[in-house]
Amino acid sequence: MDIAQLHFLVAEGDQVQRRALADILVHTGVGHITQAPDGHTALRHFSAGITPAVDIAIIDLALPGMDALELIRRLGEARCKAGLIIVGAQSNAVLFSAETMAAAYGVNVLGAIGKPVIGGRLVALIQNYLPPGAAQGAREAALALSFDEVGKGLQNREFDPFFQPKIELESGQVKGLEMFARWRHPLHGVLGPASFMPALEAAKRVDFLDWTMIEKSVAACRSLHDQGVPISVSINVDQSTLAHPQFMEQIAACIARHRIMADYITFEMTESAVLSTEPHFLECLLRLRMAGFGLAIDDYGTGRSNLQLLARIPFSELKIDRSFVDGASKRSALGTVLRSCLSLARSLDRKSVAVGVETKQDWDFLQGLGCTYAQGYYIAKPMPVEEFPTWLADWQHFF
Repeated sequence: MDIAQLHFLVAEGDQVQRRALADILVHTGVGHITQAPDGHTALRHFSAGITPAVDIAIIDLALPGMDALELIRRLGEARCKAGLIIVGAQSNAVLFSAETMAAAYGVNVLGAIGKPVIGGRLVALIQNYLPPGAAQGAREAALALSFDEVGKGLQNREFDPFFQPKIELESGQVKGLEMFARWRHPLHGVLGPASFMPALEAAKRVDFLDWTMIEKSVAACRSLHDQGVPISVSINVDQSTLAHPQFMEQIAACIARHRIMADYITFEMTESAVLSTEPHFLECLLRLRMAGFGLAIDDYGTGRSNLQLLARIPFSELKIDRSFVDGASKRSALGTVLRSCLSLARSLDRKSVAVGVETKQDWDFLQGLGCTYAQGYYIAKPMPVEEFPTWLADWQHFF
C-alpha cells in the first residue's frame, strides 16, 4: 500500500486539532488530505461523483452539526467502502462501543484512538487498511451449491478434513490440530464451508458432513500416530449431531476401529449451541467428558453465555473468537475484553485458545497475557493431513 496515493478525510470540529491531525498525516507521507469542520461537510465529501474518492476517513466523535454517530450510520447505509478511524476524548469503553456500532452498520473500521492522538498509533491503524479490490480478493469467493450437489460430493468422498495446528504459547510446541471441512470439487477446486454449509443447514442434514469429517479425522489421527506423531485432533460438530441418541455408540465404535483413545479427540461446538438447557444434550456432553473426550466452546464472546452457564458445561477448552484476538495488541479496549476472556478460562480451570492469530504482535501480546494455546494464519493455514509432518518438522527446526 502506497500511502502517498491515498485520499484522507479529517473530520474534526476543533481547528487546531484538525490541523494537528493533518500535520501527522503529512509527516507520514500522505499527499492528499481534505479537512471537514463538521459532519455535514464530511458527508458531502463521500457523495457520488466526488473525485478522488475518500480512502480513509478520520472522524472525531464530538463532531458539530451532524454528529459522528449519525455520520457513521449514513456511511453504512450508503455502503461506503472507505476505511474509518474513530478518534475522541471519550473513555476506551465508549470508543470501543463506537467501533462495534460502526462495524454493525457495515463500515470498514480500522480502529479507534483516544486523544491526544499519537502519530505512531495512528499510523498503526492506517496500516490495517486494504483497498476495496484487495479486501474482496482476500475473502473466499463463496460458490453456493445445492443440497443435491453437496450430497453427491459426500457420496463420492470428495470432502476431506484440513488441519490447522494449535500451539502452546509458553513452549511453542504443537499440541493439537483443529479440523476444517473442505470440498475437493472436481470442477471448482477446494471449497470452504460457505459453499456447502447453507445447503446442509437448510435441509437439516449437517450430520451427513459431520460423520464424514469425524470418520476421516479419526483416521487421520491414527495415520499421524503411526508416523510417530501422537497428536490430538479437534473436530467441529453440530449440536444436532451430538444430541443424536446413537452418538455415543457410534463414536465409541469409530475410535475403536481406528485404535484411538478418547482423550486424543476433542469435539468443538459453538457458544450458541451450549446455550441449550435440553437435558438429553447436557447428558451427552457429560458422557463424552466422562469417557475422556475433550469439549471446546468455539467462538466464545459471540453468544449470550454467562459464568453460571459456562460453569455447568463440562468443557475443557474455551476458544476465544477471532474478533477479540485480531488486533487486540493495538486496541486497548479490545485487549481489555481479551484479558477478561482469559481470566474467565483460568477461573474455571479451563485451557484457553486464541483463534485468529494473524501477526507476531498478536502472538507476543497473547504470550504476555498467559493464554494457553494459539492458532491462526501467523502459525499456519489449514492443510491436508499428508502435509502436516513436513510442516511440523520445519516448525520444530525454526521455532
